[in-house]
Amino acid sequence: MRRQQRVNNPWAAVGSMPALTLCLLAAGSMGGCMLGPDYQPPAAPVEHEWIYQGSERINTSQAVDPLWWEDAFSDPVLNELLAATLEQNLTLGSAALRTVQAQQQLAIAIGNQFPQQQHLSGSASRSKESEVIFEEYAVAFNLSWELDMWGSFRREVETASALFEASVADYDGVLVSVLAQVAQTYILIRTTQARLQVARRNIELQQQSRDIARAKFEAGEVSALDLEQAETLLNNTRASVPDLEITLQQLRNALAVLLGMPPHDLGYMLGGVGDIPRAPASIAVGMPQDLLRQRPDVRALERRLAAQSAQIGVAQAELYPAFSIGGAIGSEAMQAGNLFEGESETWNLFGAFEWNLFNYGRLRSNVRLQDARFQQLLEDYRQIVLEAQADAENAIVAYLKSHQQLLLLRRAAEASQRAVELSTAQYTNGLIPFNTVISTLTADAQQQDLLAQSRGAVAVNLVQVFRALGGGWQVRDSQLPADLVPGPVQEEMRERSKYWRKVLQ
Repeated sequence: MRRQQRVNNPWAAVGSMPALTLCLLAAGSMGGCMLGPDYQPPAAPVEHEWIYQGSERINTSQAVDPLWWEDAFSDPVLNELLAATLEQNLTLGSAALRTVQAQQQLAIAIGNQFPQQQHLSGSASRSKESEVIFEEYAVAFNLSWELDMWGSFRREVETASALFEASVADYDGVLVSVLAQVAQTYILIRTTQARLQVARRNIELQQQSRDIARAKFEAGEVSALDLEQAETLLNNTRASVPDLEITLQQLRNALAVLLGMPPHDLGYMLGGVGDIPRAPASIAVGMPQDLLRQRPDVRALERRLAAQSAQIGVAQAELYPAFSIGGAIGSEAMQAGNLFEGESETWNLFGAFEWNLFNYGRLRSNVRLQDARFQQLLEDYRQIVLEAQADAENAIVAYLKSHQQLLLLRRAAEASQRAVELSTAQYTNGLIPFNTVISTLTADAQQQDLLAQSRGAVAVNLVQVFRALGGGWQVRDSQLPADLVPGPVQEEMRERSKYWRKVLQ
């Protein structure tokens, strides 16, 4: 007959547990070892200076201003639009919620390091057998803990932490992109307004030329051909106005969406016709090495590389046995009133291991798989560093060359205006045919429109420089993920689930 040991305090029986279980508990509490490589940020080829380093229009001694739009354009309307974008843009809000999701994934990974099962259970039953009624009542608390002997859970925390940081970098990338889109859309609106002004001025000039041709025709000095040519040019120019008005309204609609609003009249925000924002004499661009910490897409991929490095250790841990400890404490009785009294106490303690020995190479293949994924991300990282440098160089050269183009087009536009004045005067005095007037009016309309477009292109290209350099994300000012979620969205989430109340405050 097996003798039973009665223990009033069940947990005092830990002293009788096998030595192996005690060792496992100690090893688990101390963290065990860590399998897999310890991540080191990779080196990437970066040039030491820009191709156009010597240009007087770029300043490499200063980093990009986080509020580049204020420093570059000093446009109050643009400043207000960008401030509204930070509060209302839905794409930005979606990116903020992805950071909150990644934060909760990190919290789950951290929680998995502790006892994975902690169950409170209870039961009550009543049965009849051989005219005898049996009752049984039970309450128990069960605990099971897989120890992190090989660092698998800690590597999962590393993965989740790196992916959380990657999600924040992704948010920064969306922020940089959205700010640039709003700025460029606003500049295109002002550019289109300027082109409309040019078209209407040209209509006035062509009306004057038509009136001169009509007067000369009525006086019998010229044939009807001059008048018909004047009417053709005038109406073609008038026809360009609706096309520009379509473009203007479409840009306003795009701006409304970027502001998180349905398309509507934005006159109260944009005001009347405004000037195209002007670029400063010089802009701060920093050095190419700054791209590695400045560009959100580079930072995001580097963090995903770190996350994948940790997954190699997780895969290697599968090659070794998993050790667990646990136990249960409770009470069983034939009557509910006898629970937690005397002989009703129950408990058990255990230590166990599982080792997947015969896996036909699957576990080692998984290690190789994770390592290959790491190497792929490493190559992707090196590639994106190269692309980031090319992106920045392309934006800088476009900005610098658009300045040169603007200077030449301004000279051409001034010359075309003088040509219109001269040809009109000479035609009025009968010195030249009307074809010359038509040619100068047509050329002037094209040159003035090209000048307006070029002024806008300089500003748009400047925005692209700041976008390529990753400027603007610092405006979030180290806010926590929950703080990035707009206030109304936080309130909506708190109303739907009480579990957000301590997270979204």
